[in-house]
Amino acid sequence: MLSPCLGRDDVRRALAQALEESRWVTVVGPPGSGKTLVVRHVAPEGTTCWVDARSLRSTDEVLVAALASLDAETAPGDSLLGALGRAVDGHDLVLVLDGLDLDATGAGPVLQSVLESTSDARVVVTARTTAGEPHESVVRVGPLPVPHSRAPLDGPAVELFLRRIRSAGGQPVDLTAQAHEVRRLLSATGGLPLLIEQVAVQSALVGLSNAMSTVSLDQAVDSAHDLLDDASATALRRIGLLDFPAGLGVLAQVLEVSVPEAAELVGNLVRRSLVEVDHRGQFDMLSPIRGRARVLAREDDSVAVDAGLLTWAESHAPEHDNYGAADAEWLRDLPAMRHAVLTACANPETRADGYSVANRIFSSLYTSMRAREALEVLEGALASGDGPSEIGAQIARRAGIAASEMRGTYEGLWLLDRADEHASAAPRPEEQLAKTASIRAEMHLDAGDLASAEREAKRAIDLDPEGSMRRQATRTLADVYASQGRFAEAAQAAGDAMPARSSRDERWIDLSARTVLARIALEQGRVAEAVAGARAVVVEARELAEDRVCLLAETLLRGIDPAWQATEVVRETLPWAVRLPVLAQDGRDLLVRGEARQAAGLAADVVALADSARLGRDAVEARLLLGRALVDLGDLDQATTTYLTALEQARTMQLPLRAADVLDGLAGVARLRELSEARSLAAAAFALRTPRLAVRWGYSADYDVAPAHRAPEEWINGDDLSAEAVALITAIFNRATTSAPSVLDTLTAAERQVADRVSHGLTSRQIAEELFVSPRTVDAHLTHIYRKLDINTRARLAALVVDNR
Repeated sequence: MLSPCLGRDDVRRALAQALEESRWVTVVGPPGSGKTLVVRHVAPEGTTCWVDARSLRSTDEVLVAALASLDAETAPGDSLLGALGRAVDGHDLVLVLDGLDLDATGAGPVLQSVLESTSDARVVVTARTTAGEPHESVVRVGPLPVPHSRAPLDGPAVELFLRRIRSAGGQPVDLTAQAHEVRRLLSATGGLPLLIEQVAVQSALVGLSNAMSTVSLDQAVDSAHDLLDDASATALRRIGLLDFPAGLGVLAQVLEVSVPEAAELVGNLVRRSLVEVDHRGQFDMLSPIRGRARVLAREDDSVAVDAGLLTWAESHAPEHDNYGAADAEWLRDLPAMRHAVLTACANPETRADGYSVANRIFSSLYTSMRAREALEVLEGALASGDGPSEIGAQIARRAGIAASEMRGTYEGLWLLDRADEHASAAPRPEEQLAKTASIRAEMHLDAGDLASAEREAKRAIDLDPEGSMRRQATRTLADVYASQGRFAEAAQAAGDAMPARSSRDERWIDLSARTVLARIALEQGRVAEAVAGARAVVVEARELAEDRVCLLAETLLRGIDPAWQATEVVRETLPWAVRLPVLAQDGRDLLVRGEARQAAGLAADVVALADSARLGRDAVEARLLLGRALVDLGDLDQATTTYLTALEQARTMQLPLRAADVLDGLAGVARLRELSEARSLAAAAFALRTPRLAVRWGYSADYDVAPAHRAPEEWINGDDLSAEAVALITAIFNRATTSAPSVLDTLTAAERQVADRVSHGLTSRQIAEELFVSPRTVDAHLTHIYRKLDINTRARLAALVVDNR
């Protein structure tokens, strides 16, 4: 429930009117004037996203914080500005940047750009200054009116003062007998609500006549500090040194007391309006109070805070660097853990301890799919300086894993190179090199470079045959072999990856290997076995809080067990390597429900994201879905080009069963076009599956084209497509044309659709709505168009289209 907004009726009306007339409103006023409270009372409930911008000091920090509040983020290749524009456009919401320093961050031009590139984004800023941008409308919040010496002692300032005294347990105030003291204290506050509250609390504690008349918030905090007992004053100073809300467990270590004692001390500060409690039960300070508390802090306070945070972090991090689940208690105080690690790493004397904690918390961050947070901690540790060689190699490796998931598959390779540099000084270099090779194998696997993935996985095993990474590298081999249709080898590798007896160490490897076995069963038509295997993995993963493996197994299960009730997850918070398979399955569900347009739009989005993130196997799967949806929509031209691209990718990546799926799709398109080669295409798909004992399932089963007796010899080389197959098959669908060549002929059908609409002046969002794709997909098409045509503006593209129309 919001606190009363006393005496602010005129300001509230002005803000409400400004929000109706302007898409950007800056609420300006001095610290303690109640700007945030006014906005909370006026901003539309349920459609407002809040950003605590008090500690932000750069434009990028503002953009990242805004995206986080919207549960949005940048895809690989995205700009922060473009991602924010897409996140706010087309949504009925207000983005509030609370406490933003417009001068320090230089955020004014950025907000102006966001508003210019969108049609309905709305922003509210609370600040001390204005930005002076064209779209900005300003509402000023001043002090409450304080009754002058001859005016009646009433009004909002008096009412707020009396209310706060009562809530703090003070004696009733006699406005007649104590008028002089009330006027003295209110006059000293200058009418600032936060100052009025501080003076009222003092009055409740020591009486009106003993309360100090202050002329600034700093003086009010100083006075409050002087009135506190030693333990409470120490708590005020040390909490002020924290940049984040913290739970009682963290505060107990920082204050060097027990948890019950910490609760009593912090409760005392809450009653005095010096500390706030948020909706999660964590404790924080208003920025003006925190700033003064830091000034009051002593050197021993800083030492105690750093030592207390590190003690808390060391006691709450898992004991082993491979343990850690998604339900770890410390995740609720992740900002405290981050601060503890980075502060320890910044000090050469405690850097080894900081590295150790960073390494031990990675498993919990990874399995809870918090790749962004993991990357912030690990990169920060590496930037502080080199730690112990063995741990340093592990930290660099794990930072590489997180970077590849957040920024693109190969964006973490340079960190793996750094891990190898650390490895040379480690006690067992071969062990560290083996671990790095195993992670490289995983990156290549995600990218679809299966040959490199197999080579690196085997190198990891050869470097350290009995080492700790043998199981993980063998699991990678199982995934590689399954993707290539080498099912006997895949099953053998999956079995080798599973431990002879159960242990706590890296249970995800066992679960992941069993998921591979379920996938093999599905490819070979043993559906009941696949369902049972995937179900068992999901159940066990839930018990272990292995969220990542659980979600991937459940995604497989959603596609083969219609009765399965999937767990709800927030897609926007997932790392890309996990999110794209989930989104692709969402698209398949839409297709099953007959919502082909929506399925096509989602599939096109996944294609764009997978290509930019270099997630090769996901790109093929998404194109299979997109082609199938386009066939349902009757867009055979675009379905053909989509399938042919997928065929080239599947052949290059050595994914024979996905190539067979594409061939079935092309056979269906050829039949609809009445092409004689339809049965030959189906025969080629049959030729790829037969030696692998694989069956048609999913989309392939939708295309019931009877295969010819034999596939054309020039298409098949042994058990795989020949090197010439893609070109020969592409030629089947090419149409001879008598029209003059055009510069636009290099564009795909999808790109031509986008270009045509650009020539009619449509925005990216309008084009996306017409084509049933996402704005990100439209932007990706425009990027490809500009590169192909060697241009860089929409105006030039529109001119080219008109000239060649």
